Amino acid sequence: MNKSELVARIAEESNISKKEAESALNAFLNAVEEALQDGDKVQLVGFGTFEVRDRKAREGRNPRNPEEVIKIPASKAPVFRAGKALKESVNK
Repeated sequence: MNKSELVARIAEESNISKKEAESALNAFLNAVEEALQDGDKVQLVGFGTFEVRDRKAREGRNPRNPEEVIKIPASKAPVFRAGKALKESVNK
């Protein structure tokens, strides 16, 4: 499912226009993005949790030249962890 299909599904389920559904989806995505940028977690009970995890700096290998060692800098990665209810509904 891509974004336009999701917007259409939201509009259908909520009895609102596609334009309103897209606006609501964009507002949700922006709110989650801003919360993660601020270092906050976004918990949706039963659905899951969006959070940011720190990745340590490490050494890696260049796949084209395995003898070459490269330094991979520390970074932050957004992570989604599925909630219990979502896991159970997927595993039915």
